[in-house]
Amino acid sequence: MLSVLAVDDEPPALAELAYLLGRDDRVEHVLTASDGADALRILERERVDTVFLDIRMPGLSGLDLARVLAQFRHRPAVVFVTAYDDHAVDAFDLHAVDYVMKPLRPERLAEAIRRAAGTVEGQQAAGDDPDDETIPVELGGVTRFVRRSDVSYVTAQGDYARLHTGDGSHLLRIPLSTLEERWADAGFVRIHRSHLVALAHVSEIRMDAGRYTVVVGDTVLPVSRRHTRAFRDLLVRESGDLR
Repeated sequence: MLSVLAVDDEPPALAELAYLLGRDDRVEHVLTASDGADALRILERERVDTVFLDIRMPGLSGLDLARVLAQFRHRPAVVFVTAYDDHAVDAFDLHAVDYVMKPLRPERLAEAIRRAAGTVEGQQAAGDDPDDETIPVELGGVTRFVRRSDVSYVTAQGDYARLHTGDGSHLLRIPLSTLEERWADAGFVRIHRSHLVALAHVSEIRMDAGRYTVVVGDTVLPVSRRHTRAFRDLLVRESGDLR
């Protein structure tokens, strides 16, 4: 059961958000704040699991508040609820769980609550990994968020990258080279000009006639000649983890 804080500077919008949150069986307790400063005062005395907040507010904006929350020892999950669609990249950088557009649709908010609950449960089970990322992706005109730890491999698609997870694939408007650099410390390795693979998701490594392939789920990915030496050296360094 979630304890949540709803933040919006428009009273009717705040009342609607609080009402819809309170109707969900996964939400145990709903607190409300009229702006970012009010939210911080509440968070000084109350511990909440998730903050649902507007972006454009006077004084401390929703983005500013999310940056403050990121410094909390117990960092609540953040869901942005906004009438503007031009802050999804900022939400990505701030590790938001979801990005819900106004006017609110109950079924869409329910999906955000489900994602928030999953994130909170995952944090509790894993001890809250602050280094994991959430990535905004679009599906049917709706912005969704995918956790980096759920991505098993990435393929290049022109100037874009396609993220592959256990439940499907998602197109991301970022070049594969950018993700290679950004995710190197998270265990993602370039094995081909078209493939970036998460070592944590590699179930098998094969070698035939000096050529490597890796198995991720049901997918077999080739290691190009250009990347073979670096990949082999990495396996030597990481052999303990791969076993």
